[in-house]
Amino acid sequence: MHIGAFVLAAQFPGQGQGEALHRALRTADVAEEAGLDSVWLAEHHFVPYGVCPSAVTLAAVMLGRTRRIRVGTAVTVLPTAHPVNVAEQAALLHLTSGGRFSLGVGRGGPWVDLEVFGSSLKAYEEGFPESLDLLLRWLREPRVGADGERYRFREVAVVPRPDEQWEGVPGPEVVVACTSPRSVKLAAERGLPMLLGMHCGDEDKAEMTALWRRHARAAGRSAEEIATAAHVSAGVAQIADTVEDACETLTKAMPGWLKQGLDAHVTVDGRLRAMRDPVAYTEKLCALHPVGTAQLAADRLAVTSERTGITRFALLTEGSGDLAGTEENVRRLGSEVRELLS
Repeated sequence: MHIGAFVLAAQFPGQGQGEALHRALRTADVAEEAGLDSVWLAEHHFVPYGVCPSAVTLAAVMLGRTRRIRVGTAVTVLPTAHPVNVAEQAALLHLTSGGRFSLGVGRGGPWVDLEVFGSSLKAYEEGFPESLDLLLRWLREPRVGADGERYRFREVAVVPRPDEQWEGVPGPEVVVACTSPRSVKLAAERGLPMLLGMHCGDEDKAEMTALWRRHARAAGRSAEEIATAAHVSAGVAQIADTVEDACETLTKAMPGWLKQGLDAHVTVDGRLRAMRDPVAYTEKLCALHPVGTAQLAADRLAVTSERTGITRFALLTEGSGDLAGTEENVRRLGSEVRELLS
């Protein structure tokens, strides 16, 4: 079982943006001290839901502050970034961190970000496969050119080569955020592991991993590759002496953050979007994920792993909105929960 922290750099009501980023950095520091396996970083633009606009940049900072722990993006949004630029940064972090960087990528949403960064709704709705394939080619080939619908350029050299330093290590791991059958198929055909969101329960995640295996087999992926696919399950963790205390901590803090953060998202084309009820959503997350005593948390993680086959977890630990509370939560996750799972 591989337990990691999922970091949103969430700005809770009454907090400054620097405070949220400091808590994010401390989460990585304490996660390494506590023996966690990884830290996964989200990126958002123009909203207090998360104040990190570049997961790759924050990953670089965290890799420089740590020595052992794996750091990944969850996710870098490809429709608003050039895939070659993303791949270059991923290669750089892979080489300079001793292979500790994972690149999670996804489509993001139909937000105003597309307008601000000179992208388009079409890039969001249809262009992800082209961007992903160009990124993968850059990470795997010595020279790359492009003649696609969105990207066209003459062949150029890949510098730095991500496969140059360690024999048998081709480059940084690439993980794809999957929220639909179409994205599951896309990841499976390329043999890429999935990142599955915290809004999904075990049944949904089991269906998605089963669908991934079917598509991977149909695409000719080897039995070994399919069996060892290291999917990642995102969730929420809050460890306390009682279930009631853990749930109370989250239901007091998270709804205000969720309402403030989710309300700030603006669609690029003015489309209406269904808003989750912040209180109901918080209660759902408490019911789905390792929120409670260390024993309950360990049991829920073990059950999820058994039902889905997933052994890697990215768990939001900052749900209290409090720095000291987040650090204590990470430490308990790394000591008490991991000990029960070992």
